[in-house]
Amino acid sequence: MLTIVDFNNFWSPSGGGVRRYHLQKMDFYKSQKDVLSVFVMADSKTYTEKVSDSLIIEHVEAFRFPGNWEYRFIWKQSQIRPVLKKYKPDVIEVGSPYILPTVVRIAAKKIVPHAAILSFWHADFPITYVERPVANKLGKAIGAFCRKAAFWYAKQEFKRYDGIQVSCKEVMNRLDKNGLPKSHWIPLGCDIQMFNPTKRDEELVQKLKDGNPDRLTIFFPHRFCEEKGIELLLGAYPILAKKLNCEPALVLAGTGPCLPQVKAAVEKNSHMQYAGFIKSADEMARYYSSVDLGLALSGWETFGLSILESMACGNAQVGAATGAAAEHVTESGAGTLLKKRTAQSLADAIIELYHSDLKQKKLNARTYAEKFSWNDCFKRQLDLYIQISNNKRKK
Repeated sequence: MLTIVDFNNFWSPSGGGVRRYHLQKMDFYKSQKDVLSVFVMADSKTYTEKVSDSLIIEHVEAFRFPGNWEYRFIWKQSQIRPVLKKYKPDVIEVGSPYILPTVVRIAAKKIVPHAAILSFWHADFPITYVERPVANKLGKAIGAFCRKAAFWYAKQEFKRYDGIQVSCKEVMNRLDKNGLPKSHWIPLGCDIQMFNPTKRDEELVQKLKDGNPDRLTIFFPHRFCEEKGIELLLGAYPILAKKLNCEPALVLAGTGPCLPQVKAAVEKNSHMQYAGFIKSADEMARYYSSVDLGLALSGWETFGLSILESMACGNAQVGAATGAAAEHVTESGAGTLLKKRTAQSLADAIIELYHSDLKQKKLNARTYAEKFSWNDCFKRQLDLYIQISNNKRKK
């Protein structure tokens, strides 16, 4: 039996792409034969939860970040060693880059030296969390220096790892150039049954169109922050209204630091609405399927689950020119890229897409999304686990 143990300090009980990844992964493994998957979940207390014969969740008491954060941090040998001793895994996956990779590697060397150790690069932190904010405040030169320092740190954390799993080819190339362990392309998945054009709600369509069948309709269910492009969108809205001679219907869903600006804009514009934080996947699919196009404005996504969900519902996309957004839009032929990160450029791109062969691009979006299933993702990953584990044992 192959035994896999997952550690990840990026897990949050309230949402996010990492949570989705682990939930889907657990769903896959709970019915697998000849495999035992153990997810180590940072929690308020320590206990074992047996989900099935092939899936166990080891809840480990861990430090919770103060404030409104729901993240907890595993970093002690006393939190890691008991799990490794209990299960003696063949494969260990570490999904977060801060301190945890080194602590796990040290523990594994003593307890399970034969185990294959891999990472999953869920966040491109040297770019997203280091270079960008530093460059915005202190200039590009200092930002570039800090990026190099962050990649040096990543090399130290992941040294002697047997590989890094990556879901975006652009990010994969960047890791290779910066000398990290061998990267492996593991694209994530999409629930193409849940997210489907058949979820279109004609009553919602008519409500958004509000008597004008030519009214552009857009759904933006992303975190309200600069990274996701909310400021660009709010800036582009009046330009769109003027150029189209008709106010677009814009549905905004989510939360984030720019929520006050969102609410202020909604009060000023009769065809802009705030739908709150939508927890239901079915409700998300209903909105995705009932609008004209989608926006994938973050240029720093490592896969972009929400992009695929929107595309699976038949939405053509205006995508950022870098990262997973650019990859999905370019390879699918289902949209257009944002030439400049300005409100004017976004308005131009939206109008260009809306006036293109939108019907064909919508078909392209759905066809492309159908290539990505969670089942295929984890089958590919399991094959990688087996291959690397076998190679490690031969050494």
